[in-house]
Amino acid sequence: MKKLLALVVSVCLCLTAVSALAETVLRLGIYPEDVDVDTVKVHETVFDPAFAEAMPDVTLEKIYYKYAVDTFVPMAEAGNVPTIFQTWFTEPQKLIANGFVRDITGQLEARGWLEKMAPGVRGLMSDADGRVYGIPRDAYALGLMINAEVFEDAGLVDEDGIPLYPKTWDELVEVGLKIKEATGSAALCLLAMDNAGGWHFSNIAWTFGANLEVQDENGKWLANLNSPEVVAAMQYVRDLKWKYDLLTSDPVSENWGTGFAQLGTGAAAMYIAANDAVNQPTSVQGLPVDKLMMVAIPAGPAGTFALGGGTPYMFAANATDEEVEAALKYIEIMGKAPVVTETSKQGLIDDAKYRVESGIPVIRRFSGWIDPDFIQAELDVIAEYANVDPRMFDHYFDTAAATLRLEEPMMTQDMYAELTKVLQEVLTNEGADIQALLDTANANLQAVLDENVNR
Repeated sequence: MKKLLALVVSVCLCLTAVSALAETVLRLGIYPEDVDVDTVKVHETVFDPAFAEAMPDVTLEKIYYKYAVDTFVPMAEAGNVPTIFQTWFTEPQKLIANGFVRDITGQLEARGWLEKMAPGVRGLMSDADGRVYGIPRDAYALGLMINAEVFEDAGLVDEDGIPLYPKTWDELVEVGLKIKEATGSAALCLLAMDNAGGWHFSNIAWTFGANLEVQDENGKWLANLNSPEVVAAMQYVRDLKWKYDLLTSDPVSENWGTGFAQLGTGAAAMYIAANDAVNQPTSVQGLPVDKLMMVAIPAGPAGTFALGGGTPYMFAANATDEEVEAALKYIEIMGKAPVVTETSKQGLIDDAKYRVESGIPVIRRFSGWIDPDFIQAELDVIAEYANVDPRMFDHYFDTAAATLRLEEPMMTQDMYAELTKVLQEVLTNEGADIQALLDTANANLQAVLDENVNR
């Protein structure tokens, strides 16, 4: 009898252990940072309770994770990547090729989401066999953000108070000189601290006619960072610094975040940025919601382009089916999935209310989904909760939609790093040899392409 009792107890303990091991834990790597108090509040009071009700058997582990190229690989190799995380559209192909993310095609097919993803975005998320490894959070297009208060102080507004913004790079110089004389503010905050410098510069270079990467007749990828068009664009940047003195005092110390600080506080009148970050100059830096404007990137000799990219949600390679399902449910509750349910609509509404309460523009966005019902649901919420004059954003959205151009496709972050090195030298050394610097950058990028792409 004692042996039988001992056996029963042993079996029960084993079953308990198995149950504990089988418990689903969603390591939610897309949770907002603690300092983002308002967004955290929305998650804690709206999204988290709805998720707990929908999936009561799942434990939610809240993680703020910011993707970084230099830290992701060791994290992935150690198996410590959160169940779901977000990165940039430049990264999925590299993560897929290295086995750092998992295939979620089956889960998306079961939910009917595959055909609702924009084909171009789906291609970015897929391997050579068409298997899909992520979904879009949203897309963006670079434009020119404007501090309307600075333009007002400089007398550069029309009769309705709408800023008289520059439509070309030459006009930016003209406007910038007036702003500097009238207000003392820098005309433009240009980044040159990290890869974001090369990111923004590539959009400028396109407007001068540059193609930064090209393929030869055999399909080999060639760096093209030292063409006459790139040289001309870099010379324009040099003039902004050394001929006209229109930039902030130390561009080499400016990164993505400091740029918004310069714009939001009025230290700079203009800044290249995207629609998905309108909270930065307003809610974060204190610019009144009705004093932010966005227009298209100024045109150069080749016209204007809007560099398009975006943020995908991707999934750890070791995530289980149950964990992936839990992550997709949380995305749906947030209103970021291509479904129109009472829960998802409420997610859109709660996000809009949060923006209104926090002083963030409620504006259109570039979606990675093409489902018409989902898009219309978003537009309906925006129309109901709009808190800005649409004229402050119409030029940006209308022009970007017609001039959108995806980032250069191969080893993009490495390309940005090389361009940033050139920017740093040009903006700190008035006599820098632009052609020689770009020749070196081109050779460096070609070596990377040959090692990683052209083998």
